[in-house]
Amino acid sequence: MAAQTKEERQAANRLAHFQQREAERAARGPRGLAESWIERARAIAATRERAARAAGKDPAAAWNDLARTVSTWVSRYEE
Repeated sequence: MAAQTKEERQAANRLAHFQQREAERAARGPRGLAESWIERARAIAATRERAARAAGKDPAAAWNDLARTVSTWVSRYEE
């Protein structure tokens, strides 16, 4: 097995954790899968926020995009 960097190991651990939780939630049907994807989206936005802050870029960009996406969905299904 090839040696992994800390970042590679963390990414592999995050993916394994996500896949385990996704499988558990999938057993609950579409609602469980939606919860899994929402959790993943929040994790990605938080990761992007930290990376952008470290790079001197807009730390809110990923959160703004996620908010727009959710807002569009709500507008489509809200009565």
